[in-house]
Amino acid sequence: MNRTYLDHNATTPLRAEARAAMVAAMDVVGNPSSVHAEGRAANALVERARGQVAQAVGCLPQEVVFTSGATEAANLVFSQDWDVTACSPLEHDAVFSCADEVIREDIYAGSSTSLLDKSGVFTGEFVSGFGLSAKVLQKGDKGYPRIARGLFALTAANSETGVVQPYSKVFREFVGEFEISHRFCDATQAFGKIPFAFNWSQCEYACVSAHKIGGPKGIGALIVKQGTEIAAALMGGGQEMGRRSGTENVIGIAGFGAAAEAAARDLDAGLWGRVEKLRNILEKSLAAEANATIFVGKDARRLPNTSCFAVPGWKGETQVMQMDLAGFAVSAGSACSSGKVRESRVLRAMGYEADVARCAIRVSLGLETTEDDVLRFAEAWLAQYRKFRARAA
Repeated sequence: MNRTYLDHNATTPLRAEARAAMVAAMDVVGNPSSVHAEGRAANALVERARGQVAQAVGCLPQEVVFTSGATEAANLVFSQDWDVTACSPLEHDAVFSCADEVIREDIYAGSSTSLLDKSGVFTGEFVSGFGLSAKVLQKGDKGYPRIARGLFALTAANSETGVVQPYSKVFREFVGEFEISHRFCDATQAFGKIPFAFNWSQCEYACVSAHKIGGPKGIGALIVKQGTEIAAALMGGGQEMGRRSGTENVIGIAGFGAAAEAAARDLDAGLWGRVEKLRNILEKSLAAEANATIFVGKDARRLPNTSCFAVPGWKGETQVMQMDLAGFAVSAGSACSSGKVRESRVLRAMGYEADVARCAIRVSLGLETTEDDVLRFAEAWLAQYRKFRARAA
């Protein structure tokens, strides 16, 4: 059976440019910290990649700190000595779990629905419900909380729904009112698919990951605004400007740099516009017959490749298994932990009932996806939909 991969938000195939850069780096024997010629050659690869990532993400090379991925980058930021940390209810678990002590109770108490509009766009209106811990706050002259050292995180685009967030506007206009001192943007899903420029983002920290843009797994970067302090979590040789000790993953970094350069080129060339048209063809094909299908965030700006949809009563994990057997790789819109699928907390935060939140799946296309791929998926999904409807009748 020929397989069709439609789960690019989970990870992407390795780009040819990244593979070539990694193969070449395998022949460079030196340690980047060594001062001899071999060490300098390895260091040159690292610094070249740093420049490539910086160019693609819109920052200075010295603002790029290589990590093992976005999860490590987020944990490094949240592990700093903050008075309070907070995030939107839209964050990936790598971010959400870091700020969990501050906001989880308030989300499940129902306050989060007032934070989002009907499409899942963060509005920034969390004055009465956001749950910043009262014991660390003092009232300012405006009656707003004033925080000596606080961190707020808002994603650039949600990984489940693809809905793009007004992160720079929220960081500038609303978070500033609360005098939260530092801001963090998870740009992992947005990077390479839509324009993202760190130097215009209004945040002090951001994270990106190589394997979301056709680079290797196990390498990412934390972007730290010049002049912003961040203490290392790993002690040792002081690599990465003293922010992340340990011998650099030269091979992975080389692949990351090449992937970042190629991703920026593809974005500039408008290649994701074709993918967006395919996404729209997919949704139109499904809706033509399955008119009860809920397309999450359809009225908002979304990542061009992402469609999250649900049919109430038809469980997401069932759809994923059925599509897998039909030769298509997609994912449940809900999060997976230890093999157990549970309802999507993101969709619940958007106000959807559990019967929708546990029934969503995500189809995420890539640059190599064809119209034939999309139409064959629609045919296979609709065949299973008819069976579901027949059983439910």
